[in-house]
Amino acid sequence: MSAVALLKKSLIGIGLLSVSQLAFAHYPLMHCSIVGDNIECEAGYSDGSKAVDYQVNMYDYDDNLIAKVKTDKRSIATFNDTPDEYYLVFDSGHEYPVEVDSVEITEK
Repeated sequence: MSAVALLKKSLIGIGLLSVSQLAFAHYPLMHCSIVGDNIECEAGYSDGSKAVDYQVNMYDYDDNLIAKVKTDKRSIATFNDTPDEYYLVFDSGHEYPVEVDSVEITEK
């Protein structure tokens, strides 16, 4: 087999592996709700896996960091509720972080 044919086969194999990885891709998710005097956010991934020990940040609308909490073994980050407007961010290191605005959060 020539070097050119071998190179073509290698490139095709690499391309197929890249495409197969896309088929298994998953993206981050987060659902937040008000529970008593707290805000509970469950973070995870579209494939159903949990996001244990990941940081979730709370920002005001001027982009100032208000609080940061790590998810527990159940993938839940718990914040004290605040009357101020805010948004929560779960950045798993994937392409796009998840943002939840305070007006989207309802009681559980």
